[in-house]
Amino acid sequence: MSTRSDSSTQSAVNMRALRDVLGHFCSGVTVVTAMVGDEPAGFTCQSFSALSLDPPQVLLCPSRRSTSWPTIRTAETFCINVLSSGQRDLSDSFAKSGGPKFTGVQWRPAERGAPILEGVAAWFEVALTAEHDGGDHLIAVADMLDFGSDPVTEPLVFHRSRYGGVVELSLGSIESGT
Repeated sequence: MSTRSDSSTQSAVNMRALRDVLGHFCSGVTVVTAMVGDEPAGFTCQSFSALSLDPPQVLLCPSRRSTSWPTIRTAETFCINVLSSGQRDLSDSFAKSGGPKFTGVQWRPAERGAPILEGVAAWFEVALTAEHDGGDHLIAVADMLDFGSDPVTEPLVFHRSRYGGVVELSLGSIESGT
């Protein structure tokens, strides 16, 4: 298996096929939120992961096309909200560019003010420490300042271009034979 990433290899990649194969990796769905001035801001971010326990750090990979990340990255802190299985509507509304994303959304401030969305499975209040090039995305490293979870809430996951809860997607795969 080649690990080379030169331009000839990249141009030979079928992007639709690559997306389909990457879809075999199940990922959680998050909404990144911050207070920018007196206004809450946020966007859906599927690329999120724990990075380190010592020091406690996470990483997220916002798209370079994001119109929300350039504003959120200037905030002192922001929250990464791990959506619960019933919050697909929040994922969809925060994924849209522009417009008032917080209309009708219940939230409370974390200790340092970043919005924690009501009903999420988990949340992390973080501070940006580094940003790196990641092709069509950025790789943002953040120190964890605070965190919490609801131990009985199932997370929203994305697998093979479908949203659902872990149990729901597992049963769907069993029933369809995939």
